Amino acid sequence: MKEETNKEEKRENLDLSQIPDTDLPPAKEDFRETFQWRIFRIMAEFVEGFQFITDFDKSVTIFGGSSFSQDNPNYKKAQLFGKLLTREGFSVITGGGPGIMEASNKGSYEEGGDSIGINIQLTEGERANKYLRKSIGFHYFFTRKVMLSYASSGYVFFPGGFGTLDEFFEVITLIQTKKIEVKGPIIAVGKDFWEPLFKWLREELCHKYQTIKGENLDIFTLVDTPEEALEIIKEKFEEKNGRKQL
Repeated sequence: MKEETNKEEKRENLDLSQIPDTDLPPAKEDFRETFQWRIFRIMAEFVEGFQFITDFDKSVTIFGGSSFSQDNPNYKKAQLFGKLLTREGFSVITGGGPGIMEASNKGSYEEGGDSIGINIQLTEGERANKYLRKSIGFHYFFTRKVMLSYASSGYVFFPGGFGTLDEFFEVITLIQTKKIEVKGPIIAVGKDFWEPLFKWLREELCHKYQTIKGENLDIFTLVDTPEEALEIIKEKFEEKNGRKQL
């Protein structure tokens, strides 16, 4: 009896502040904020994304800066390129945003073609341009980049900023390391913009420091006009798929 009384007195005099947090039961957390939930969400985005891009066998993905306005020469070139691709039966795929992406989608849209956006969901909502006939939005940048990298029969890069350069080097690295099959050409449009960079790659990385091989420079082609880019894409597509499919 005396022992039970002592136990009760100890419980009453217990200082809860002295108990380490690890001894307390965990606070209830929202499962949607957990690591496990993010894994499920990433998996779902990959499944949905690959299902989406599988439907576009004859397509070209176009990259470029988001800040170009409609009166910019690069915007006009991208818009013309979207038109030319559509007339040849190609679907036009972009990141779905403004600038070069909008211009390419607009050209395709005006010709009644498949104008497709692989978009990103931001806090203020998707930054989708108004010329998309089909689109899909991603929460994670890296899943979106995978879809853009695996989506097409060719990849065309107009002038742009860090994002465009990041996408350019990612695609050529994936091809160099044979992580993706070369389904079509890698083309940079705009000699004034791209030639200084490519000169640096040739003279510094390839010849001076020998950090890349000369054959790696053959992965991509530099042109100056949408018409030149189109001819290369048509030729490569015919070589891989047969002329009868065009």
